[in-house]
Amino acid sequence: MTQQSGLSKRVKSCALIAPLALFLVFFFAAPLVTMMKTAVSDPVASSALPTVSRALQEWDRASTPSADVQKAFADDLRNITDDELFGDLVRRLNSAKSGFRTLLVKTRNAVAEDQAITDLVAVDKRWRDSAFWIAVQDAAGASLTDRNLLAAVDLQRDTGGAIVSMPEGTSANRTTLFRTMIMAGVVTLCCIAVGLPFAMVAASTTGWKRQLLLGAVLLPLWTSLLVRTAAWYIILQDNGLINLTLQTLGLTSGPVPLIFNRLGVVIAMTHVLLPFMVLPIFSVLIGIPKNLMPAAASLGAPPIRAFLLVLLPLSLRGVVSGALLVFMSALGYYITPALIGGAKDQMISSVIAYYATGAANWGMAGALGIVLLAATMILYVVYLRLSSEEARA
Repeated sequence: MTQQSGLSKRVKSCALIAPLALFLVFFFAAPLVTMMKTAVSDPVASSALPTVSRALQEWDRASTPSADVQKAFADDLRNITDDELFGDLVRRLNSAKSGFRTLLVKTRNAVAEDQAITDLVAVDKRWRDSAFWIAVQDAAGASLTDRNLLAAVDLQRDTGGAIVSMPEGTSANRTTLFRTMIMAGVVTLCCIAVGLPFAMVAASTTGWKRQLLLGAVLLPLWTSLLVRTAAWYIILQDNGLINLTLQTLGLTSGPVPLIFNRLGVVIAMTHVLLPFMVLPIFSVLIGIPKNLMPAAASLGAPPIRAFLLVLLPLSLRGVVSGALLVFMSALGYYITPALIGGAKDQMISSVIAYYATGAANWGMAGALGIVLLAATMILYVVYLRLSSEEARA
């Protein structure tokens, strides 16, 4: 009976956590695995060009491939009946070597009209260039690649296989990543500067005053992110509320540029992410005895000194938790920079959206997502390490 009772309890426990486990599998683990697989998979060329991939195995990567190799490539092009597959092949090869878009279309039309064509150099002299054949060999020779992961940080492999930086002006992913980190850091600092005093005031009050202050923080969370961003889009305009107030008070002679620049993005993102800073700090502050600050004052400590030596160290755990939440959330923001920011204020999420929807390059979108996920996980591991050391101390 005891064993049956224990088994029954385990079954009930598993049944209770089953919905959460299924939710994590289908909405977190499965999309994550799919994204990682997409970032490192490269099946387009190998499936579209199966014959030439085998024919190029003995090629020296310097001279023009033999007639047999050219014939195998021509046969593979003739066998591509799916226009969508051909379009994917064009995009894949053109991303590796500029010029493939026109070259492949011209070559495919030529070999389709004349079944006897085997000399591709006669079709287009660019086939004499070994760089085009190297791109074909690299793309068709493997179904797994690190090409997208390297391109996500502006790196690539040269003809010898060594990892080198991309030519200047080819890609700006690294610059966008740095910009994303900097903007997320600035927003985090702004949230600390606003959220810490606000949380202190909320923790020091009681009754309806505390409820009112917390309601002011929680209310934005009940509003759509798009609505909040659109509201800032109106407020920050040249004839918006802020500029009209400044000009009415005589503080400025004209409108201050607050929209389509980085300042507007920081203001809007700080407002949107402020609750994630206030709530962790508030939860820590309400657990601190309220007699510590009066005790420090009774010992002769000025208010600022008492705050720096007593209250701030005790609330640091909430500040670090809030900073981590704000920073990780800010890394993936898309709507606010897209609406409020200018061309030089877009974050890495905008680049991911472009690759996913604009260029239909899911591999690059997945690779950039992995880079962003890696940065987030590193920050989370650092936070766990600091938390464990603090707990041991």
